[in-house]
Amino acid sequence: MPNFAANLTMMFTEWDFLDRFDAAAEAGFAAVEFLFPYDHPPEVIADRLARNRLTPALFNMPPGDWAAGERGLAALPDRFDDLKAGVARALDYAAATGVRRIHLMAGLAPAGDPAAAAAYERSVRYAAEALAGRGLDLVLEPINGRDMPGYFLDGFPAAEALIARLALPTLKLQFDLYHRQIIHGDVTMALRRLMPIVGHVQIASVPSRNEPAGEELNYPFLFEELDRLGYGGYVGCEYRPRAGTLAGLGWFAPYRRSRP
Repeated sequence: MPNFAANLTMMFTEWDFLDRFDAAAEAGFAAVEFLFPYDHPPEVIADRLARNRLTPALFNMPPGDWAAGERGLAALPDRFDDLKAGVARALDYAAATGVRRIHLMAGLAPAGDPAAAAAYERSVRYAAEALAGRGLDLVLEPINGRDMPGYFLDGFPAAEALIARLALPTLKLQFDLYHRQIIHGDVTMALRRLMPIVGHVQIASVPSRNEPAGEELNYPFLFEELDRLGYGGYVGCEYRPRAGTLAGLGWFAPYRRSRP
């Protein structure tokens, strides 16, 4: 059975952010993920995790000025110093929370720009090696251009090629089934081929990005496929509830964990 992690940036938004940890645990989740923890001190995030016996599955490195439209710094040639500072900040939160994998966002840059490609490879290598020194994985996620126009890492082949070229054992693919379906389709065969490099999985329905039930993807089949493939990592529930988080958890009922 997959290990599901509630995404606290998109789910349980009826609660203030810190209270979402309590709500997710009460709803039966044993793990959580979130985009960014940086609005709260690391010890506060760690306390919410500990008191709810929640495992932190994933969070992102600082993305730059999110409110101003920045979506990562890794592919921006003139922001390497900011990228390094973000890696250090993320590692402080990793040390406090015990998270084992962190996502590095590429940023907005033309995919065919040689300067952006060189900056991205340099940033990925730097971040992966810094995390490896702490025993952590770095994950890279292709994001579709409909949700995030202009995002540099906009396809799975580019991520796969970079992971192969750098050949760092702690550099992995973040396989978001929602983004894969929109960008390329062929989700099941891609999972089978790419599983050796997959470090994290995320889900949502396509095209709505709501609960993983109905629409284009057969999620009960895909959950069974993850089991067949021996995937032992977390499955992040990165979706927007249609009509309230708790009201939309019917899909989760067969997988719900009882609180200890």
